[in-house]
Amino acid sequence: MIKIPKPPRSPTPPRSSAGLPDDDTLLEALSAAREVDVNDLARKFGLKGDDRRALRQRLKALSDAGKLDKRGRKTFGAQGVLPDTGAGTVVSQDVDGELWVKWGKDDNDKSPLARLAPLKKSAQQTPPGLGDRVYVRFEKAGDEWIAHLIKVLDQGAPKVIGVVRKTKKAKGQPEIRLESVNRKSKENYVLTGADLDKLKDGDVVMARPQGGLTRYGPQPATLIEVVGHETDPKVGSVMAVHAHGLPIGFKTSTEDEAKSATAPDLKGRTDLRDLPFVTIDPMDAKDHDDAVYAHPDDDEANPGGYVVWVAIADVAHYVKPGSSLDRDAREKGNSTYLPDRVEPMLPHVLSSGLCSLQENENRATLAVRMVFDASGTKIAHKFVRGLMRSAAKLSYEQAQSAIDGEPDDKTAPLLEGLLKPLWAAHACLTKGRNVRGPLHIHSPERKVHLDKEGNVIAIEPRVSLEAHGLIEEMMIQANVSAAETLEKHKSPLIYRVHEAPSLEKITNLADFLHTIGLPWNKGEAPNTQRFNKLLDSQREGPHSEIINEVVLRTQMQAHYSAENFGHFGLNLDRYAHFTSPIRRYADLIVHRALIRALKLGDDGLTDYEVKSLSDTADHITATERRSMAAEREAIERYIAAYLEEHVGANFAGRIVGVTRFGLFVRLLDTGADGIVPVSSLRDDYYIHDDKAHALVGERTHQRWRLGGSIVVKLKEAMPLTGGLVFEAISEPEPHDPNMPRPRLGARVRADSRNPSRRPTGGPPKGPSKGRVKGVTEKKAGRGGKGGKKRR
Repeated sequence: MIKIPKPPRSPTPPRSSAGLPDDDTLLEALSAAREVDVNDLARKFGLKGDDRRALRQRLKALSDAGKLDKRGRKTFGAQGVLPDTGAGTVVSQDVDGELWVKWGKDDNDKSPLARLAPLKKSAQQTPPGLGDRVYVRFEKAGDEWIAHLIKVLDQGAPKVIGVVRKTKKAKGQPEIRLESVNRKSKENYVLTGADLDKLKDGDVVMARPQGGLTRYGPQPATLIEVVGHETDPKVGSVMAVHAHGLPIGFKTSTEDEAKSATAPDLKGRTDLRDLPFVTIDPMDAKDHDDAVYAHPDDDEANPGGYVVWVAIADVAHYVKPGSSLDRDAREKGNSTYLPDRVEPMLPHVLSSGLCSLQENENRATLAVRMVFDASGTKIAHKFVRGLMRSAAKLSYEQAQSAIDGEPDDKTAPLLEGLLKPLWAAHACLTKGRNVRGPLHIHSPERKVHLDKEGNVIAIEPRVSLEAHGLIEEMMIQANVSAAETLEKHKSPLIYRVHEAPSLEKITNLADFLHTIGLPWNKGEAPNTQRFNKLLDSQREGPHSEIINEVVLRTQMQAHYSAENFGHFGLNLDRYAHFTSPIRRYADLIVHRALIRALKLGDDGLTDYEVKSLSDTADHITATERRSMAAEREAIERYIAAYLEEHVGANFAGRIVGVTRFGLFVRLLDTGADGIVPVSSLRDDYYIHDDKAHALVGERTHQRWRLGGSIVVKLKEAMPLTGGLVFEAISEPEPHDPNMPRPRLGARVRADSRNPSRRPTGGPPKGPSKGRVKGVTEKKAGRGGKGGKKRR
């Protein structure tokens, strides 16, 4: 059979297509696109089949030619336009300290740099540094790109502060160890790096742990710099500064801007030089943010009322948005006050010079005139940008002595016309304060006195004078006026907020009060009146100090926010920091907001600052807490150095904390805090009852209770860490039959089977009724697992 071949099949006709656009059309379509998928672009132009493949090849060619950015396997974006989010590298830091992020790999030279925005409070890591990989959200702000940190992908090891200890290995080889001065860490390191031969035993250095190189023993750490020596009296502050990464000094450009500043004139200002303002500050104050003046209101419609002026240094006149001064001030966030030094937010030429309201010198000011009625209620206020001249610079002690009938040569001429009207106005404002009812918490502070070499010569409590209350209340009213004015003008601002205590904190307070027989309804909403009733009722009682301490710990921590949550402690609906722009960046922002809202000049808050207020609030909250931690650590080290020569002496104290590993004790005379390790309580095995806030003996049921008085012996003082270790000298409180009995431990059950081993005077015989909720077993003594010391 002859096969007849079939005719060839006709090819399938191609599907219709609109045709591949040329390069110019593609580039125009992607001119402002942050990220476009190839498939979406193909649909836009109606491309199908081979044209889609040709489109991908064309886009890749444009990317290779540097006309497009390739974002992913199938995504492209316009040249010079960053994606919504992406991974990048911190590639540079400019002369002003700003960090810059490059999208993609750090060798990508096609994409623009983005300035890293201040970290948000929610970013739970240390700030990124050069070379770190970060995942960020990109945002266009004017002509520049901003990178908002989402996550640090790869970050170097943190820095550590420690003391050099030179040792010898088994074969006589030298080895340099580094002992960390962080009380929360017991890590030791072996130093590596250059210039190790120049180190001396006892040098305090900063190093970067390498981590993960050895499984056992000390880890290697690379030497970064020497910051002092352990014998230097001032090393406590030096370590605190370096440990918390406090920015030190100023950039050259910042110093140059400060030095070029000139004294203000009257142009565009209200002349306030005829008003006899006075500054009242601590005796050793170098900068003077605020001045006050008051007189009776001469308005017949306001009988018994007062006019109070508060004049604040016009820092915004000198520190312009975006300047080097501004960037340094923002980075620091605030001034830091250490026992032997101040790390100022602004250079001294401004903070102690042109910005400081010095006596008999013309100074630029942003002032508020407030009118109060006879009940102390503010009925009006007005802000002005002016020129003032302080009539006198007084200390709190000088002003108070004059009012108390002992004026000196300087205050005697000021008494009738200036000081007495101020005190009368304060009495008026106090009426309003009493009606408002802010918290009556007393927060005692200690002042460390140093000699010229930096050695501690005395530690004394700060005395609270009526003069302190006068300035405080007038500053509070000025801060309220600032917040009210900005809200009235619908201007964004940074608030100082303080939320009400959480339910958990209220529950803990109620549990503690129950242990001393005081009722507290957990279900009732917290308010300042309830707290004040409690505090005032116990003011003269034996538990006054500890109740004050526990109520203080019950409060939330104040912070800055672009949203208003009110100020619980001051019992105010709105509150902003306005009165200290020399030492707080928050106040400078509020000044700029007022200048913008009230049209008081062209140096007010910028659009970019308005857009980034939330970031700024989070940033300055973090810098404030950083400074507080450094200040606290420095004081603890100075106090430990002061008490080092008193090791072996006995001190009276009070138990301010109870944990499973020991008692935290505060000495009454110096305010120093230290620990009595549970391992040193050798008369019994102690367990932690967190409901009763006590360590309870398993056999005797005697207890060491929160708030109890105690006499301790100083066993160890460690200036390098600030740690103090005590030994209890006084006896624990006797067994309280009304308290629930904790569960008996294994040793106690053994003793119950051997009556001869049971201590006398204990609780009635019989088995325990079981574990009480909230009780954690903790053994003490030589054989107990709780015998390890925590320093």
